[in-house]
Order: sequence, then structure tokens, then C-alpha cells
Amino acid sequence: MPSLVIAYPVIDPVAFEIGPIAVRWYGLAYMAGLLLGWLYIRSMLKNRSLWPGKPPLEPHMTDDLLLWTTLGVVIGGRLGNVLLYDPGYYLANPLEIFAIWKGGMAFHGGLLGVILAVYLFSRAKGVRMFTVADLCCAAAPIGIFFGRLANFINQEVVGRVTDVSWAMVFPAVDSLPRHPSQLYEAALEGVLVFIFCRWVTHRAKLLDRPGIATGVFFVGYGISRIIAENFRTFDPTHALAGSFFTPSMVYSVPMILVGAYVIRRAYREPVVTA
Repeated sequence: MPSLVIAYPVIDPVAFEIGPIAVRWYGLAYMAGLLLGWLYIRSMLKNRSLWPGKPPLEPHMTDDLLLWTTLGVVIGGRLGNVLLYDPGYYLANPLEIFAIWKGGMAFHGGLLGVILAVYLFSRAKGVRMFTVADLCCAAAPIGIFFGRLANFINQEVVGRVTDVSWAMVFPAVDSLPRHPSQLYEAALEGVLVFIFCRWVTHRAKLLDRPGIATGVFFVGYGISRIIAENFRTFDPTHALAGSFFTPSMVYSVPMILVGAYVIRRAYREPVVTA
């Protein structure tokens, strides 16, 4: 047993209530991530020093982009969780598919939803898809950070039992000390990947090579998620044929490979000057 267990700061999943309407931290976290990401993209478009010529989008066009990506995150994330992680449960309880306020959003499903949204938005606006993808990927870690904090508040996707001194007991789960894996993921997938993408966009100023920021995000997230999976609760019903590897590890490998390919492709393409 650990020599010290950090007390879990029990937080009511309901932030506040207005009459019969309960506003949950989970929803507020997603809203904060999307809105702050939107503001971050607008700030990049307004920063002329990041672009070799005219920015590819007018800032007001990001209003439509916010709508498209929000639909991609919510619909893709929910369907990903239903189809990739627990199809049997949702088949038996179909109405639970719509209960997104209870949690249950799969990142890889949300990613596919956003990829589709970015593709359709780019086609509709006549803008390079990888340019839009770079903007979205640079901002995505903000939303991921808040999403993981929401997981922490909901006491979901908890860590494995451990004897480390910073272990936490999640009372909604059991009385065993566990890794606060949601916080690990907030730091890795949120903060660290944001720093990498920020370096690409603001320090190296590689937005003139569409795809670099996208590739860095894919590789950074994929590696971070594989690391984090070693600390999350291992569910043998979700393991692949009883192996050590979890579905999220397997889903992250193509992300890393695609990200590396996109970076290589971006460096082989001519620099975008306008």
C-alpha cells in the first residue's frame, strides 16, 4: 500500500442548476475547449507574422469552422465510443447512446468526425485541407486538456491500482488507491502536445508547409496516448485476444504512422507563399 494517498477532491458533476436544467462540468469542459480553441485559431489567423502571405481564412470564417468541428467532435466522439468500445451495452440500451452528459466520448471517433468536418469545410470554402487541419490540430490539445479534466471530475477512465505516493482513491469507483491517469493524460495529450504544436506554428513558423502541425499532433498524441494507456484501468473485455495491448494503443499506432507520413509529405511539397 502507498505511504500516502492524496484525497480525491470530490466535485459534484453538476456545476449548477437552473430550474429543472442541470448544467454539468462535463458539458462545460467541452464548451470551454471548443470556444478557447476557436479563439486560438482566430488569434493565429490575425497574427500576420505566422503567414508568408495573406492568411488562408478570414477570422469570421472560423465561426462556421467552429460549428462544423463541434458536430464532428460530438457525433464522432459518441459514435466512436458506441461502436469501438462498448457496442454490446449500447445495443442492449439504445437510448443510452444519446445520454452524452454521462460521459463516454471516444477520442479516436471524435478525430474521425473532425477529419470529415475539416474535409467538408475545406471543400465548401475552397481552402487547402491541410491548412485548415493545421489550425485545428494546433488548437485541439486545448479541448483535450479540458476533456480529461472532465473525466477526472466524473471519476471515469480511472487509473490502475498502484502504490505510488500520489495515488488517489476515487470513491465512486472503489476504495483502492489508483493512478490519477486522467491528470496524466491532461498533461501529456493536452499540455505537452500543445507545446509541440505551438513550437511548430509560432517558433519554427512552419504554417507555410501545410501538414506539419497536423503530423506533429498525430504523432504526439499517438505516443502520449500509448504511454497513458499503461496507467489506465485495464479492461480485459476490451483487450485484443487477451494481449497486453488495449484498443486505444492499437488505434493510436495508425495515428503515429499517418502523422509521420503527413510530415514527410509536407516537407516534399513546395512552400506555400500565399
